[in-house]
Amino acid sequence: MNNQQRLLNLLGLAQRAGKVISGEEQVIKAIQHQEVHIVFLAHDAASNLTKKVQDKSQTYQIEVSNLFSTQELSLAVGRNRKVLAISDAGFTKKMRSLM
Repeated sequence: MNNQQRLLNLLGLAQRAGKVISGEEQVIKAIQHQEVHIVFLAHDAASNLTKKVQDKSQTYQIEVSNLFSTQELSLAVGRNRKVLAISDAGFTKKMRSLM
């Protein structure tokens, strides 16, 4: 199993643990309140969503990862999502070690 697959499995685990914030508006709000440690943005997301998330993340100095497609992120969390944010420092640390 490669690191990308491990990372997707970890996203699913974080989702089940309630540590994933998903959906455009919720993620933007969480970034503004500095409740998240890392954001996963699908590399095939629309340009306006990409710009909005990257600008907010840059303002609040939150890392953005474009490793996965919409399909991969959606399969990992069991919902159709283009953007996910991780609110737990432990999950974030493990995910960074896999990237």
